[in-house]
Amino acid sequence: MRQESSQLSKKTPAWLDRELFPFRSRFLNVDGCEVHYIDEGQGQPLLLLHGNPTWSFLYRTIVKELRGRFRCIALDYPGFGLSTPSTGYDFRPASHAKIVQGFVEKLGLNNLLLMVQDWGGPIGLTVATQEPYRVSGLIIGNTWAWPVDGDAHFERFSKLIGGPVGHFLIRNFNAFVNFLIPAGTTKSKLSKSEMNSYRMPFANRDLREPTYIFPREILGSKDFLADLERQLPKLRNLPVLILWGDKDFAFREKERRRFEALFPNNKLVVLKGAGHFIQEDAPLEIAAAIKNWREK
Repeated sequence: MRQESSQLSKKTPAWLDRELFPFRSRFLNVDGCEVHYIDEGQGQPLLLLHGNPTWSFLYRTIVKELRGRFRCIALDYPGFGLSTPSTGYDFRPASHAKIVQGFVEKLGLNNLLLMVQDWGGPIGLTVATQEPYRVSGLIIGNTWAWPVDGDAHFERFSKLIGGPVGHFLIRNFNAFVNFLIPAGTTKSKLSKSEMNSYRMPFANRDLREPTYIFPREILGSKDFLADLERQLPKLRNLPVLILWGDKDFAFREKERRRFEALFPNNKLVVLKGAGHFIQEDAPLEIAAAIKNWREK
């Protein structure tokens, strides 16, 4: 049963292009945070989790393609998209995972397919390990789910972008949106309106802090990631669809192969030429792969 929003007009900003995002905005209070989400279609629930610095807008094309077959639900973490954080909310991945878990419980989602990418991986997989009885399958995009200290590839990024230099660039230039989204879309060129939809949730300096905390927490949330790694065996027997962009600057073949080893009941689809934001570069391929995977 869907939760209805009583604050639809109040919470829908004028800058949002409804031709690009033609979905009803819904809001659910979870632990004092007003969580924005869309809930489209009928059938088995498919929960779509974003990373940094994106929001449910990332899944717009996939939802259009799949809502005839699945109940597609995509939410925004507090501080992202149209979601509003509670006072004192810290924007750390462990806190986002608690919000997502509360969201799933409030909507009573079961027999759930869970799609994760980027920070959606650690967040969503944590939720799945906490309540594995709710989850019937995983769709894993370019992401990770373990501590990365000692891996120079991730350490350099976390120390630079999650340090003073990154904080300056993010706060003053909205760097994650303006630089990394174009760099992470190798097959598609986003329109001005699409980029505006990613830019506007962080329109002023104070709103950009959540996009800085994520890169800092690649190393800062070591304990959270280590606990997730310990809990992953709970999910080992689930059917898993791995959708992997092979031109990602962040997550490599090394991470993909680790997921293949962790989840032996997997089907791999390599998204040729897709960069980090696979939902922008290969949405039709992703939708087709999900349909094919579930129909077999």
